[in-house]
Amino acid sequence: MSLAIAYSRANIGIDAPLVTVETHLSNGLPGFSIVGLPETAVRESKERVRSAIINSSLDFPAKRITVNLAPADLPKSGGRFDLAIATGILLASGQLPADSLQNIELMGELALSGVLRPVPGVLPGLIAGREQARLSIIPGANAGEAGLLEGSEVRLCQHLLELCQHLHGQKQLPYAKQMQTAPRIYSETLDEVVGQEQAQRALILAAAGGHNLLMSGPPGTGKTMLANRLRSLLPELNNKQALEVAAVRSISKLNAVPASCFEVPFRAPHHTASAVALVGGGRDLSPGEITLAHNGVLFLDELAEFNPRVLEVLREPLESGSIEICRAAYRARLPAQFQLVAAMNPCPCGNYGDPQSDCRCTSERIKQYQQRVSGPLLDRFDLHVELGKLSPAEREQLLIQRQDGKGKSRSAHIRKQVELCRQRQLHRADKSNAQLQQQEILRDCNLSKADKALLNKAMEQLHLSTRAYFRILKVARTIADFSAEDQIQSQHLLEAIAYRKFDRQL
Repeated sequence: MSLAIAYSRANIGIDAPLVTVETHLSNGLPGFSIVGLPETAVRESKERVRSAIINSSLDFPAKRITVNLAPADLPKSGGRFDLAIATGILLASGQLPADSLQNIELMGELALSGVLRPVPGVLPGLIAGREQARLSIIPGANAGEAGLLEGSEVRLCQHLLELCQHLHGQKQLPYAKQMQTAPRIYSETLDEVVGQEQAQRALILAAAGGHNLLMSGPPGTGKTMLANRLRSLLPELNNKQALEVAAVRSISKLNAVPASCFEVPFRAPHHTASAVALVGGGRDLSPGEITLAHNGVLFLDELAEFNPRVLEVLREPLESGSIEICRAAYRARLPAQFQLVAAMNPCPCGNYGDPQSDCRCTSERIKQYQQRVSGPLLDRFDLHVELGKLSPAEREQLLIQRQDGKGKSRSAHIRKQVELCRQRQLHRADKSNAQLQQQEILRDCNLSKADKALLNKAMEQLHLSTRAYFRILKVARTIADFSAEDQIQSQHLLEAIAYRKFDRQL
């Protein structure tokens, strides 16, 4: 047999298109060429494959070797095709049984000794292989990613010789074991927060409905502290969400499998981050912060310090839940269903509106500072809340609480309430209230005639947009769900309207 076919998977974002590795041996001067739009790392696999085969005590054929990676117009990058290329050469030279690679997909980088090294982005390929009911063989170092899949056949290989023994039927490769998840343990909880009752209430509602939250107040009022404790209130991810998060981490070259794959992502980029750092892109398509925060939280501290042009890139993903990146070399769509939480000071010095401190900023500087957050972006926050400095009595209460350690079960109780609230939403619409579409809002957020008149009056007085109208309804629905009410009441609607404090800046 002079022609062999093996299968592997490329990596384009979270997509893993099938790549057919065709290997042909012909007479003539010995040579080795790879075609099919290979990048530098793929072209260099010739030397890795040659040395791996020789150092594994196998025969490297002294013939003209041509390897075609099909489809030819799909860019190929990385060392993930090494194992498929080496196996194709061995099959074409008769060192492996014919038809031994049927219904098998191979991914892995070869060391010169024949040892398999891990490759990034394996999980999307395993998911695609499972959908095609194919057996995947990957390096043993990628076992953690394979352990996230249920009901899939994934075998682990440590060396090229082990694969040869498996294909000859001499010694079977072991299957990847199912990963055991550990319960979440957070050291930062709401038990440590004293005061700021309205801000705590807004944070709880944000967790209960998945709503975007904007906090404003002087420095040191607890904005960052509250935001960092949001994760302790959120329910764990389900299997589908955890798999999506793990797939994103896999292609991002981070730890593909965190300590608990069901842990809610929490990303907090610095305010000097660029637009590409937020949305993703680059020559090799790296996911941005909004994709790394998929199914989790994106926290932007010091919101007004971000470049205004950088903040504007968030507007479309906040509505669509995804980001489509178009470059000359590729076009990819990445998931970006995240919950946006932001904190900002009211002015450059931070003391504007604070009765305890004097503001040193002019009215023009305050206006310019606040306008760094545009009206369209501000409109996409469901909850607006202002924080003030703690009074001496509240600070004394904080010191006492830290000394006696009381109230340690409060955060756990709130989290149970949040989980029950989310369950009501999933039972009703199979999604959180923040993700409801317009028709679903009209169906699930019914108001009485008097409440409709109240909301319309608030729309006129506050000059709210149509987007704000529907976001008020979604927040009111969450407040009702948190109170275990089937129907939105007037007090729920009034509280939801009260969280539109910054709309006057639009």
